[in-house]
Amino acid sequence: MGLQYQNILVAIDGSKEADWAFKKGIEIAKRNNAKLLLVHVVDTRSFALIEAYDTVIGERAEKLAKEMLENYKTQAEEAGLSNVHYEIDFGSPKVIIPRQLAKKHKTDLILCGATGLNVVERFFIGSVSEHIVRYAPCDVLVVRTEKDPE
Repeated sequence: MGLQYQNILVAIDGSKEADWAFKKGIEIAKRNNAKLLLVHVVDTRSFALIEAYDTVIGERAEKLAKEMLENYKTQAEEAGLSNVHYEIDFGSPKVIIPRQLAKKHKTDLILCGATGLNVVERFFIGSVSEHIVRYAPCDVLVVRTEKDPE
C-alpha cells in the first residue's frame, strides 16, 4: 500500500456516526484525489424475525437506501468531488463490507462510524465497525462523533 489513498469506501447506515465518517471521507478523498464509494448493506438478518417475509420489505429498504445514498452522493459532488459512486447490497454488513465490497472495489481505506451499541449488545451481536477492523484487507478509520455516547 502506498501513502496515498485511491479508493475510499464509506459505510453508510443512516447514523450520526456514519454521517461523520462520510464528512471525513469527503475531505480525505479531496486530499488524495480519490474515488469515493458510498455503501449501504441492508441487513437481511432482521428479515428472519418476520414470520412471513414479504418482498415489499426488501424493496422498501432498497428504495430508502437509494434515496439516502443519492443524497450523500449529491453532497459529495457539491463539496467538489467528481468520482463518487454508491452501491447497495443485502446481507450482513459486518461480512459484506470487509470481505466482499472492499475486495471487489480494490479499496485501500474504509471509513465507518463507531458503534452505538452498549456493552451487552456488543457482547451478543458484536459491532459492525469491530468486524470491519478485524477482517478488512486495507486501512480502516473508525470515526466517532464529537461526544462519545458512553
